[in-house]
Amino acid sequence: MTDLAAAAHLLTDDGLPVDLLTCHPRLPLAAGIGTDAEADRSPVRVWDCSGGRLRELASFDVAVFTGGWGDHWLPPVTWHPHEPLLTVADEGLLRRWTPDGPAEPLPAPASCEALAHSPDGRSLWASTVDGDGTSAVLDPATGAASPARWWDTGVGAHPSGELVATLVSEQGATFCVFARPGGPDGAMRQQRRALVLDVDGYGTPLFSPDGRYLALRGNAYVETLDVFAFPSLRRVLHTDLALDEEWPRRNLAFGPQPGALWIGTPRGTLLELDVETGDAVEHRGPADAPVTALTATADGHLLLAREDGSLTLLTAAPASAVDASDPHADAAAFLAATEDVPADGALEDHLLPADDGPSPQEPGGAADPARRQVRIRAERAFAAARD
Repeated sequence: MTDLAAAAHLLTDDGLPVDLLTCHPRLPLAAGIGTDAEADRSPVRVWDCSGGRLRELASFDVAVFTGGWGDHWLPPVTWHPHEPLLTVADEGLLRRWTPDGPAEPLPAPASCEALAHSPDGRSLWASTVDGDGTSAVLDPATGAASPARWWDTGVGAHPSGELVATLVSEQGATFCVFARPGGPDGAMRQQRRALVLDVDGYGTPLFSPDGRYLALRGNAYVETLDVFAFPSLRRVLHTDLALDEEWPRRNLAFGPQPGALWIGTPRGTLLELDVETGDAVEHRGPADAPVTALTATADGHLLLAREDGSLTLLTAAPASAVDASDPHADAAAFLAATEDVPADGALEDHLLPADDGPSPQEPGGAADPARRQVRIRAERAFAAARD
């Protein structure tokens, strides 16, 4: 169990909740995005979270993103992996914030629905709603765009910096695709070894800080959570968060202790889940407003947003030491067991789905005593959080 302490607390100046939180991977910076439906805008806020405090550095508005079906989404946002640079899509522009003020904006691809920097920061990857099977690679210095293979939703970087995970979604199934940076014109070099997930509607893949686990929050039909070991891609957990209740979609964060996944709940609590055993501990705070977003800071603390417009920085001290892992060795092992997807042909024709073990919904999965017990423990914890 991890001890939590509230280090800092603030309220948004307009009382609007933050629906998405993203922290810089190396610097004590955080950004949050919400939606003001009446004003048809998305407020973007940037905070300094150094020294156990929260101090607002900037606040500005961008246009609400409208999807292909007329639905409203949060605008895509990404941090540069090394520099204090935040990029947010604002209709036809990519607005860029720095501590010294706004940087020169870049032209945005039409209907840009996801953004990510390559791990070395030299390329800006963009996915569009109607990309006709292709995505775009942007030169951050000039805005020049080159076509690349399709991806969607978001990109999760492995801590080694040597590979990333992203999604290629269809209504019937979703591929979690792994890729190396450094392809032609800075594109991803997608790999043949991949995960296959049921249906669509998953969130951005999330690696643990040591790179040993990959979490995926889904989906379009059921509130689910899947966790895979890396580099084996063995499924260590599959569970339903709820069958008849809506949980926040951006509610996952790995804390400082590897294997401990934090989950924000609709009742305002945090669940600390051991992904290998399924054991969970519920942490209650001074407020009970539903959680709207959760993330981890660069130094391993938790940043929590609630429906009442509050934001809380939680220091998380691990209860015990864990064995160190070598993310570079894990990445090398994974890449040694796969190869680049050929440039021609349909992506799905080249992918080799990983054997992650029987699905928990299938007879083989239900018959596995260890997997069954992990799922039972996790689902009991989620049921208790709903009561």
